[in-house]
Amino acid sequence: MPTPTDGPPGAEAARRAVEAVWRIEAPRIVGALARWTGDFALAEDVAQEALAEALVGWARDGVPASPVGWLLATARRRAVDAFRRSSALGERYAALAGPLAEGEFSTGAAGAPAGPPDLPFDPDRVDDDVLALMFTACHPVLSPEARVALTLRVVGGLSSEEVARAFLVPVPTVQARITRAKKTIAAARVPFGLPPPRERRARLGAVLSVLYVIFTEGSTATAGEDLLRPDLAYEAVRLARMLAALLPAEPEVHGQLALFELTASRFPARTGPDGEAVLLEDQDRRRWDRSAIRRGLAALGRAAALGRGLGPYGLQAAIAACHAGAASVADTDWERIVLLYEALGRVAPSPVVELNRAVAVAMAEGPGPALALVDELVVSGRLSGSHLLPGVRGELLTRLGRTAEAQAELELAARLCRNGRERAVLLRKAAALDAEG
Repeated sequence: MPTPTDGPPGAEAARRAVEAVWRIEAPRIVGALARWTGDFALAEDVAQEALAEALVGWARDGVPASPVGWLLATARRRAVDAFRRSSALGERYAALAGPLAEGEFSTGAAGAPAGPPDLPFDPDRVDDDVLALMFTACHPVLSPEARVALTLRVVGGLSSEEVARAFLVPVPTVQARITRAKKTIAAARVPFGLPPPRERRARLGAVLSVLYVIFTEGSTATAGEDLLRPDLAYEAVRLARMLAALLPAEPEVHGQLALFELTASRFPARTGPDGEAVLLEDQDRRRWDRSAIRRGLAALGRAAALGRGLGPYGLQAAIAACHAGAASVADTDWERIVLLYEALGRVAPSPVVELNRAVAVAMAEGPGPALALVDELVVSGRLSGSHLLPGVRGELLTRLGRTAEAQAELELAARLCRNGRERAVLLRKAAALDAEG
């Protein structure tokens, strides 16, 4: 979203109003415009133009009584101008440029019902618009990176600068991804709208995977000096809540929401006063967000009640629920966590799942059996280059009293780790072993 550097006295108030409206209503605004124009890329472009015009107009004239209606009407005029300028779309413009009451979202075709003039959205289509927007932004024709960028931009309402800052990439890179994504959608002739019911469940996986990437990056940053990026994680939670409301019969949607809520409940205790990482065994569980835990458990219950069995996200949520219900690390039901990781490994096999299972085995059975599992991963080479594998191996070797080997593994993990807070923990552990030696 454009941000002014200076302006009239009302510029700051206008900026705050525009940002608030956009952050809350972005998916509904872009979704309604995409349905009205039939062009996803144009809808996003004219919405951004309307935001830029609002920054100037609202600073001069004050915030209108209906900010959303103002943005929609302005964006719609911009869309009509775009059609007028394009001779190739002359016939389409003629259809769209018919008499439309402000706030009506119709193609202009004969016989289209007109809504009340002050109604910014068709109340019977809002949910479909938002859901269609999610499915379009996460369409399988796009690369995973493009899906994330486009989802955060048009569904989450984040600016290119915010997306770039969240993933530590240059702003031009994010802008290029968004531009390419919109061109790809146009070239592939992806229609704006919900996929047919027979395709919806298959394509839902792409939507869930994008939200998972966003939340994961927010809950433990890949790189940088902050362990958490709460704004990014909470944006994923907000989008997951929206998706659960729109698709109440899909168990994995509720499972993912449960995972996000339960994981985010621990955020207040995961960092110290100076932002340093606090390990699970050292966390003050009184600081865990009990409201988030209740919401997460309720979502997990809804996922289970649908009767199809828990999928990958639901199983991860069940693991998080084991932690949420335990008074301490020692009181945690590690045997159940091992079983849940075994189930997760069958439905969604990955080396990270195997590594996490090894950690749970170490807690349930001891470091010896866990080290055997970790060494199998080392031999496979499937996590080479990741700091996670030597980090866990160093912990297990420490518990087995193999101090020199443990120190070497922890130092290797620190060299591979790109997050400053996690790196500091690894170096501190390695230094403690050195002092013991």
